[in-house]
Amino acid sequence: MSGGVEADHPRYESLRIREVLVASVASGLTSQHGLIAHGRGEALDYLLGERTHDFARLAIRSAVAMLLLARRPVISVNGNAAALVPGELVELSELVGAVLEVNLFHSGSERERRISEHLMAHGAREVLLPDGETVLEGIASGRRIVNARGIGSADVVFVPLEDGDRCAALRAIGIDVVAVDLNPLSRTSRSSTIAVVDNVVRALPLMVSVGKALSGRDREELRGELAAYDHAAALQDAERELRSSAGQA
Repeated sequence: MSGGVEADHPRYESLRIREVLVASVASGLTSQHGLIAHGRGEALDYLLGERTHDFARLAIRSAVAMLLLARRPVISVNGNAAALVPGELVELSELVGAVLEVNLFHSGSERERRISEHLMAHGAREVLLPDGETVLEGIASGRRIVNARGIGSADVVFVPLEDGDRCAALRAIGIDVVAVDLNPLSRTSRSSTIAVVDNVVRALPLMVSVGKALSGRDREELRGELAAYDHAAALQDAERELRSSAGQA
C-alpha cells in the first residue's frame, strides 16, 4: 500500500513516488523545492500517458552510446534523482565507466553528504562532492561549484532532473550533455546534446538495460547508435505528443 491506497489504484505509482520524495525531504536527502519541481514534471508525464514513447527510447540508446564513447563521462546527481533511482544511477555509472558527482541547486554540505552516503549505500564505490574551488562560469546558483576530478574535467555529463542554466553553461564550454527532462520546451531539453523526454523512474532502468546491451559493442557500432539521434526531431515529436494529449484533455 502507498499512504492507504491499494496497489491497483490507477494513481498508485504516482502516489508512491510522491511519498518517496516526501520521506526524502524529511530525511534531508532532497529539498522542499524538489517537490515543486517534481509536481511540474508529474503534470507533463500525465499528458505523456505515463509511458515511455519511441522518441525517448531512441534518445536513450543514443545517450548510452554517447556515455560509452566518452573519455570522461560524469553522472551528476541531485536530491530528487538520488531519492528516486539511486541503484540505477550507480549501476549505470559502472556500466559506462562514469564518475558520480553530487551537484545541487540549493547547495549545502550536509545534504551533499547525505546524498553521497545514500549512493554509497546503494553500491557506489566513490561519489565526488563539490571541491569548493572549481567553478563553472555563467551560473549564479550553487551548481556553479563542481569537482575538478568530475564535472570539471568531463567531456560528457549526464544530468537527470537538471536545470537549464548549468546545461547551457556546460554546452558553452564544449561539454556534451545528456538530459532527462519531461518538458521538451525547457532550456535543459533544448540546450542539451541529447534529451530523453521521459520520467526518470522509467528512463534510468531502460538506460541500465541498454547499457548492458551496448557495453560490448565496438566504437563504430556505438557511433551508429549515436548518429541515429536527431535532437530537433526528437523534441518536436515529444512536443507534438504533449499538445495532442492536452487537446484531448
